[in-house]
Amino acid sequence: MSLWLSISLSSVVFAQHSFNIKGVVLDSKTLQPIEGVNIIGENLFAVTASTGTFSISDVSKGNYNFKISHIRYSPKIVSVVVSSDMELIKVVLEESTTSLNEIAVTGQTKKRLAKETPIVTELVSKEYLETNRENSLMQTLSKIPGVSTIKIGSGQSKPVIRGLGFNRVVVVQNGVKHEAQQWGNDHGLEIDQYGIENIKIIKGAASLVYGSDAIAGVVDIEPNKVPLAHSFNGEVNLLGETNNDLLGISLGLQKRNEKWFYRTRLTYRDYGDYKVPTEKINYENYIFELHDNNLRNTAGREANANFSIGYTSKNITSETFISNVYAKNGFFANAHGLEVRVSEIDYDASNRDIDLPYHKVNHFKIINNTSIEFNNHTLLFDVGYQNNHREEHTEPTSHGYMPKPDDTKEREFVKNTYSLNIKDTFKPNEKHTVVAGINTEYQNNNIGGWGFLIPEYNRFTIGAFAFDTYKINTDLHLLAGARYDFGILETKSYNDWFQSTVNNEDGSTSYIYLQRAQNKTLNFGNISASLGLSYIQNNTTYKFNIGKSFRMPLANELASDGVNYHMYRYEKGNLDLDPEQSYQLDIDVSHKFKNSSIGISPFINFFDNYIYLNPTSNYFQTQQIYEYTQAKVFRFGGEFRASTTIFDNLQLNVAAEYIYARQTSGPKKDFTLPFSPPFSTLITANYQFKDLGLLKAPSLTADFRITADQNEIVPPEETTEGYEVLNMSFITSISALKKSAPLQIRLKLNNVFNTEYYDHTSFYRLIDVPEAGRNISIALTQTF
Repeated sequence: MSLWLSISLSSVVFAQHSFNIKGVVLDSKTLQPIEGVNIIGENLFAVTASTGTFSISDVSKGNYNFKISHIRYSPKIVSVVVSSDMELIKVVLEESTTSLNEIAVTGQTKKRLAKETPIVTELVSKEYLETNRENSLMQTLSKIPGVSTIKIGSGQSKPVIRGLGFNRVVVVQNGVKHEAQQWGNDHGLEIDQYGIENIKIIKGAASLVYGSDAIAGVVDIEPNKVPLAHSFNGEVNLLGETNNDLLGISLGLQKRNEKWFYRTRLTYRDYGDYKVPTEKINYENYIFELHDNNLRNTAGREANANFSIGYTSKNITSETFISNVYAKNGFFANAHGLEVRVSEIDYDASNRDIDLPYHKVNHFKIINNTSIEFNNHTLLFDVGYQNNHREEHTEPTSHGYMPKPDDTKEREFVKNTYSLNIKDTFKPNEKHTVVAGINTEYQNNNIGGWGFLIPEYNRFTIGAFAFDTYKINTDLHLLAGARYDFGILETKSYNDWFQSTVNNEDGSTSYIYLQRAQNKTLNFGNISASLGLSYIQNNTTYKFNIGKSFRMPLANELASDGVNYHMYRYEKGNLDLDPEQSYQLDIDVSHKFKNSSIGISPFINFFDNYIYLNPTSNYFQTQQIYEYTQAKVFRFGGEFRASTTIFDNLQLNVAAEYIYARQTSGPKKDFTLPFSPPFSTLITANYQFKDLGLLKAPSLTADFRITADQNEIVPPEETTEGYEVLNMSFITSISALKKSAPLQIRLKLNNVFNTEYYDHTSFYRLIDVPEAGRNISIALTQTF
């Protein structure tokens, strides 16, 4: 496929020698406009809008060279003579060997920089996000090899990179680490996935730049690019799904004059209980019948809003983001203990009711990013404040010595986080790029409700880092850096609100308010380091990186002491835990042929003191006690990817991932780690049709996921059988109105054969709940 670029250059005289260059970019086969084509000249720049048009104003008379590039096509240099009698220019771009479904970078410069960086990184484009969008951000990203998700119902999920999740994966949005209650198994990610343009995923140890918690990897949601001067555009997204009767809408706008710009987005989603391909659930040897295959009480609502205002000039760019994400979601009624058997709630009265148990969470953020360029320095300041307010409600029930509570609020968490990042990028010469920075963060987490699990705490961390990227020659780059972090965690005492019976040694009985947590101050400090090499040899790129990362223990790991009814167990922390330390070797080799590509990314990882929750043989008031402990862990694995073009319109992709983990010490020696994903392969076929009547550039994609059995478990985990699942999607556009951008249409059919299967990393898999059944979704996107 090729691209026909028709650039109509019409001159408008601003002064005697100033002209306005206008153009439009069209596809040669479909004659449809193409958005996102870069038009780059010396001190001149434009990007085509959704209508395919671009404009460069106030251009002096003379000869200019423009680089015309797009992520799907090979770039070309075009010479333009700017004068009063400019002629029509036609440019043909040949399609590159990059897969249409590949996780594409947004420009040649970023693509080259990604090759030169020794760290294993995936760059996810807006096109990929729109094409593969699922019910949550992490489900959307789960097609990337090495990335999976812990699903919590149909609308929530949390990230897992190479088998590690929770607080071992850092999620960054607009330069600031997203801070919520991510330690919880059933706590999702409070981020609106609409309006995101680029995401950088780092696999492996990344504490050097991102600090504690980045011990397994990073999902970095980068700020959107600054809009073009004197531009206004927007988009409307509509979504509907059959499995859970979902209805959603998202509206985004952005505008810029000369130097000031703003963006805003509103998103609302409402969905009912989702359906599973089974009529009954077996939980704790009790059979629950499902009404119409609905996983009762998994309905939810989400309302998100964000606004930003920015300023840009030659040397300064600053943008302030304000966002609020709200969600109310029901938990599968039978997952919250067995008391639901005697509940008076009619869970089957409506599939859209959000009954008990449920949670509601509100996440508010205000972030400012400011960059200043002077001499050979680029200073970047990120300042952020976050408030995460989470409530978990359930039917009040008497447990042990606890009397029946007066209300439904079992647990409440109110977390305030203040963040400051300062980074300086300095180029002393053409060979070296030195980056140095400081990250600091303060957290204050308060609790409420009648069910205790973790104490209130304050947490302060500060870290300083520096690394140098040394350009040995054009194709050989060395990266070396180090970091030191220091943290303080202060836990606060807590006593039960009710009295418990205690038998004394003298045979008497006392009634006391048991102490669950104590005032305690703990200090942690550690060093992180990274050394890597990248080498580009023609069409082959080699990467080698070795790194050391660490993670501070969390409040729940150190000081939890209560019943987690979502998991039906008693969890107990350990104040003597040491910080986790991880050593990892990453290798990445990729090669591009004329019409295909291939790559492999193996890794070796060793934890000196991995923290995990270990089931014991002890019980407290009928609940099995799980204690946090540490062990040495050895892991290895990696990802394989391949892509080829069979003929002009058919693209095939294969991606596979494998992880091996083994505890080499501790009470679970010779076992793997919990939630370890099994070997999995994703085969994707994409066929690009020619125009079919009103349907412009239609494409059909089939994804076939093959997952092996997971027999490597940690008791009391159970094994999970392998499965095969087929998903289909059809994408096209229709020109509804002549003067507007075409209406983008995406039809998806997930789980085509309504297969009953279990995802080993799913939250509900622990209670024998299969994944969602067949689902048809339609998404409409209109840009303007």
